[in-house]
Amino acid sequence: MANKICYFELMVSDPEKAKGFYGSVFDWKIEKSEMFGDMDYYMIDTGAEPAGGLMKKPEQAPHFSMASYILVDSIDETLEKAIAAGAAPSIPKSEIPTIGWWALFFDPDGIPIMLFESMEK
Repeated sequence: MANKICYFELMVSDPEKAKGFYGSVFDWKIEKSEMFGDMDYYMIDTGAEPAGGLMKKPEQAPHFSMASYILVDSIDETLEKAIAAGAAPSIPKSEIPTIGWWALFFDPDGIPIMLFESMEK
């Protein structure tokens, strides 16, 4: 596998304001997703791959950001390699119902790295 960037996610202070900003600046189509129930989560259609998401920054997220998700065959194996190479674990492998799993670690410089493992293999 190429371990390509497969998704990006904006974690913002005000989703409504961010929708207006990114929609007007980049002509992105941003629509509320029902996938996460009551959570205000928005899907971003950029007109090309990869697609993205937009949400209010969760408390456990380190800061407002635009995170890129790297597609991996196994989050467990990738986290093991990352930690052995000097990464600091942050958010363990967590399920995204019906889609896959994600995790977060910090590289040796403190840069947050998001991983995604698909349920479709």
